[in-house]
Amino acid sequence: MQDNGTLVRVAADGIEEAVTVKPPAPRSDEAITAAALRDPDAQPLTEADFARMKPVPRAKTLRRALGLTQEEFAARYHIPLGTLRDWEQGRSEPDQPARAYLKVIAHDPEGVHRALTAAPH
Repeated sequence: MQDNGTLVRVAADGIEEAVTVKPPAPRSDEAITAAALRDPDAQPLTEADFARMKPVPRAKTLRRALGLTQEEFAARYHIPLGTLRDWEQGRSEPDQPARAYLKVIAHDPEGVHRALTAAPH
C-alpha cells in the first residue's frame, strides 16, 4: 500500500502495479437477511430469548449511582482497581461471575459491604 492509500502489487522485478478492488455488488435487505439466517452462529433471538435476558448494571453507572470514586468502589467491593478501570473504559467486559456480582451490588450495596467487612466466625 502506498502512502496515499493506493493498493499496489509488487512484481518480482520491483515494479509496482496499482490494484483495483471492485466494490461488492449492492445487496437487498432480503438477501442480507437470508445470508444471516444461513449462519448457524448468528441466529435471530426469539421473544422467549429476550424475555430471559436480564439487564446487567454497567460498572461505571453503578459506581456513580453510589457516589463512589473508582478507588473507593474497587476497595469497598474488593475489585482490583485495574479491572474496574478496564470495565469502565471498555477495554474488557465483566465475565459471568463478575456480572452476577455487579447485580448483587446493585441490589444491596450496603449488604455486600457488610458481608465483606464482617469478622470471620
